[in-house]
Amino acid sequence: MALTVTRSLALALAGVTVAFGLISAPAGRADSTPLGALPRGPITTTTTKPGLLVAVALPHAGSESGLVWRIARRYDARVVKQVSEADVGSSVVLVFKVVGRGQTSLVFALTRGDASSKAVRSATHEIRSA
Repeated sequence: MALTVTRSLALALAGVTVAFGLISAPAGRADSTPLGALPRGPITTTTTKPGLLVAVALPHAGSESGLVWRIARRYDARVVKQVSEADVGSSVVLVFKVVGRGQTSLVFALTRGDASSKAVRSATHEIRSA
């Protein structure tokens, strides 16, 4: 009897947890303002393979400028998935895990906060996973 009650309680708790996750998930995925055309910027190509990590370092803008780096375009999550982001010295470093084979582009834009639709700089990192 105790095993049945404990198991039922565990299943109920799991159900509530999943339901709460589904309800709150859309808010966590809210995108920032879409970006229009991007200024020409540097393009870097990295050739790699599944299971490895790729780090992208972008220079910090001055804190008084209000400028922030954002991912400007969708990328193929079947090729890479972002695993971390950190301020490291004078850079913002984003780390992606290569999860599959293929090609994708990581396109970044420097904007005046997440609400701006205009980029002042851009940088593109082409990822090729064989």
